[in-house]
Amino acid sequence: MTTPPPDSSSEEARDASATGTPSESGRTEPLLNVVLYQPDIPQNTGNIGRTCVAVGAKLWLIRPLGFRLDEKHLRRAGMDYWQHLDWEAVDSWSEVESRLPEARVWCLTKFATRLVWDAELSPGDILLFGSESRGLPDSIREAELSRNLKLPMHEEVRSLNLASTVNAVVYEAVRQFGGL
Repeated sequence: MTTPPPDSSSEEARDASATGTPSESGRTEPLLNVVLYQPDIPQNTGNIGRTCVAVGAKLWLIRPLGFRLDEKHLRRAGMDYWQHLDWEAVDSWSEVESRLPEARVWCLTKFATRLVWDAELSPGDILLFGSESRGLPDSIREAELSRNLKLPMHEEVRSLNLASTVNAVVYEAVRQFGGL
């Protein structure tokens, strides 16, 4: 039986860090860094984690989270494969930036004018997504204006589901890389 990640409110969770696991190709660095800024919905995070496992990406969660990371809540959210996920929970966006100083940041936001497929994504890039209820803070989006991206959608749609958006963007990156 695999030990679940610690509760996100505990001191142990603040220090929790998954280590990179080699892929079949022998890669130990993650293909991408998927960063969720203060996610609200555990089921979305579970689906995003599954996508990260599928492609060898690392999932970063920026606190506070809208849910707990204990065994009961993970099981309920369908995160029973969490032991295979390279993930880390941190307290701030600046902590991610300081840990990945060489990585390019792409902010996914409905306010962008540039489409995802117009960007040249590279292995190791950061794909930064906002919370389901608030999106990304203006200060983060404005700091990366030239790297704000969006998926196209009709104006009648306020937003897309976070897990669906992450999945589409991650697999666009994989397509650009020529596959896994």
